[in-house]
Amino acid sequence: MSDVILLGQTLSFAGDPFAAPWSEVTRHRERGGVLIRDGRIAAVDEGDILRQANPGAELRDYGRALISAGFVDAHMHYPQSSIIGSWGKRLIDWLNGYTFPEEMRLADPDYAAETAGRTLDLALAHGTTSLCSFCTIHPHSVDLFFEAARQRGMRVVAGKTCMDRNAPDGLRDTVQCAQDDTAALIARWHRKGRALYAITPRFSPTSTPDQLEALGALWAANPDCLMQTHLAEQTDEVAWVRALFPDARDYLDTYERFGLLGERGLYGHAIHLEPREIDRLAETGAAVVHCPTSNTFIGSGLFDMAGLKGRGLSVGLATDTGGGSSFSMLRTMAAAYEIGQLRGTPMHAAQLMWLATEGSARALHLGGTIGHLGPGAEADLVVLDLASTPAIAQRTDRATDLWEALFPTIMMGDDRAVRDVWIAGKRVEMT
Repeated sequence: MSDVILLGQTLSFAGDPFAAPWSEVTRHRERGGVLIRDGRIAAVDEGDILRQANPGAELRDYGRALISAGFVDAHMHYPQSSIIGSWGKRLIDWLNGYTFPEEMRLADPDYAAETAGRTLDLALAHGTTSLCSFCTIHPHSVDLFFEAARQRGMRVVAGKTCMDRNAPDGLRDTVQCAQDDTAALIARWHRKGRALYAITPRFSPTSTPDQLEALGALWAANPDCLMQTHLAEQTDEVAWVRALFPDARDYLDTYERFGLLGERGLYGHAIHLEPREIDRLAETGAAVVHCPTSNTFIGSGLFDMAGLKGRGLSVGLATDTGGGSSFSMLRTMAAAYEIGQLRGTPMHAAQLMWLATEGSARALHLGGTIGHLGPGAEADLVVLDLASTPAIAQRTDRATDLWEALFPTIMMGDDRAVRDVWIAGKRVEMT
């Protein structure tokens, strides 16, 4: 594979802009370059310096477009792609009215394969190069998602969703089935190519204590895997958990007591947290994932980004397709900004871009591997047109620096802003 140099504006990070002033940890080059070699980023520097040092490299000049690490979606449900934008309901009604009927359709392997491929193509069209997805209870739903990602060269995380209660016939497994299927899928996919496995109880209400205990034991036996679930998304959900687990100290305790709290745990939503839960998440190094379009669409609440980052928690950003109302991480960043405004803690464009790349990658324990524009990282990149529509262009024309030019694309951009996507050093041919 020959070397390739991408030329354009570049944006990279040397640290967490929530933990240090954003101006100290960001690096913007007006006329920068990214050298790609053997599927990885070999160097990021001034474009002229890279060209002089690598005269034989293929050049691709993007002009004033912005070259960034590809977006990383840290929590989504590929089986729900077809129901995105359905008329809003509360969480439990959403599951019963939309999610469970659609997930039952994935019992058909052909339908599951088509859904997986379509979801990944939509993600790529929006500049998302890696996803962490829940699948269904059907093992083939996991196989087909990983296979679709392999065909596209994408690094993804996924797992079989385990449920043995409070779900319809056709979507319940058993304790033994969940354990055996998950163990087989781990052996088949975890760290094979660019695939990573996440042990996946949907959430406490849909797993019996016996199933949660079995999955906790499986995680202890496979500590290199991630574990993904949901936590404290809506107040009526929290009340339901309290009724199902009357002896638990809080919602997080329904995972903790069964060995499902740990450093490689991913807890989606995490809006209505008790002080003890925040303490334990911080102590264990677990990650929470902010799903802003979903939280507003189904009326869940306002995530406390400033408070949780201030406690040192690892936080990822996610579309939560299809409760989330967009496949776009740009729209997701915009919603995160709006929620921050409602809480009185608006985020800077640097913080939003960091969350959608470096922050989500760190939550997935892939920091420095994906979501990072720096030497050694896998060359998954997005190139953004900062004047993709007339409405955005007329604002960008007035910009005096990168942040004024970039913020309108964050707030108003969509797939039209995605000029190019690179996966493992190869340019994606968009269909």
